[in-house]
Amino acid sequence: MKLWEGRFDAPTAADADAFNESLSFDKKLWRADITASVAHATMLGKCGIITNEESDAICAGLKAICADIEAGTLAVEGQEDIHSFVENELVSRIGQTGKKLHTARSRNDQVATDFRLYARGAADRAVDALKALVTVLLARAKETSKYIMPGFTHLRKAQPINCGQYFNAYSEMFLRDIDRFHSLRARMNVMPLGSAALAGTSYPIDREMTRALLGFDSVSQNSLDAVSDRDFVAEYLFCASLAMAHLSRLCEDTILYTSDEFGYWVIPDAYSTGSSIMPQKKNPDIPELVRGKTGRVYGHLMGILTTIKGLPLAYNKDLQEDKEPFFDAETTLENCLAIYTALVKELAFNVNAMFEAAGEGHSTATDVADYLAKRGVPFRDAHAATGRLVRYCIEHNKTLPSLTLEEFRLASPVFEEDILSAVTTRASAEGRTSVGGSARQAVMDGIVSLRKRLRQY
Repeated sequence: MKLWEGRFDAPTAADADAFNESLSFDKKLWRADITASVAHATMLGKCGIITNEESDAICAGLKAICADIEAGTLAVEGQEDIHSFVENELVSRIGQTGKKLHTARSRNDQVATDFRLYARGAADRAVDALKALVTVLLARAKETSKYIMPGFTHLRKAQPINCGQYFNAYSEMFLRDIDRFHSLRARMNVMPLGSAALAGTSYPIDREMTRALLGFDSVSQNSLDAVSDRDFVAEYLFCASLAMAHLSRLCEDTILYTSDEFGYWVIPDAYSTGSSIMPQKKNPDIPELVRGKTGRVYGHLMGILTTIKGLPLAYNKDLQEDKEPFFDAETTLENCLAIYTALVKELAFNVNAMFEAAGEGHSTATDVADYLAKRGVPFRDAHAATGRLVRYCIEHNKTLPSLTLEEFRLASPVFEEDILSAVTTRASAEGRTSVGGSARQAVMDGIVSLRKRLRQY
């Protein structure tokens, strides 16, 4: 039975039913729908809108439905949507009393409530998945804090950095993602139930009671807004998109750094694939696939923004298009975070290759300029003198650490013997002692800071 069929003389066409139905995807909300319905029925009984006996019968019936779905003995099928399924199943079990469940509510505030209940759980799961990834990144940062690797700008070797600093950088990104999902959960934890179709209800309901039963922080303050608001969907998809963007950057680095051309890292065989024709190949399919799935999540964000951009108040059927992109983005994000957490945990490092590469490309040139500037030479003059030294190295096939003191003094008489140790690869990385810098102690301090901030969530 359709919940709305009394107005109509003829049944809807089969193809219209197929086009309108949403049970194929919104059945994912079954637990939220039953949870919200139990709270609603409890409130109706406490407020005297239905009798206590009716309330008890409805709640018992709903809990039995929940248990049967959980046990796999009740298939969620055969109805227009999850709300119709639950209500019709309830009526089939307890009779006419089940029809009183929908008193003082509409499918509009019902679905808005169900979806928020589900979405706050999805936000919690995203936080947990991100925390797991950051925990692994911090462990790798500590483990690799004794290694030196190249730091890049414009994908050109720039300065030697501590490998732990590299992993801390991604922990900072993902920690921001955690904070976004955490704050999003607070904004979405507002209860629409009690808004009815759009104008509120004339029944003497107690929204605060229902709010407390469902664990919402507050109740919505405008019924028109409450039934049509899908900001929380767009926000979740934005947060998911940005988290995927950060993950995609890590994927790109992994693909580059594990290539033959770089050779800094090694993806374990368990997280690699081969070629059907080239026996020698070991392909980074997992990071490539995660990188590809990022665009998929972006698409869902653009989809919901386009859906809501021109909707008049209040509810419109367009909003049925909010769930499939949300569910797909949720699954995609959680799966990508899980697989990449496992991959990062097993990454191996070619320590010598990283160290040798870190010293290439005259990467300690800034240290030479800083050496002069610390001794009173204006930085622009120090920069120019160092540039002449780099040109000298290129012309004579030398490196900055291989220069003699006499060669340094060709650029400036300020150089002394200690310049020879200042331009080594490790000294360059260790010299960056500022907060967040590449010195090992700064990296260890960063790990402590990140762990402390992570514990807030």
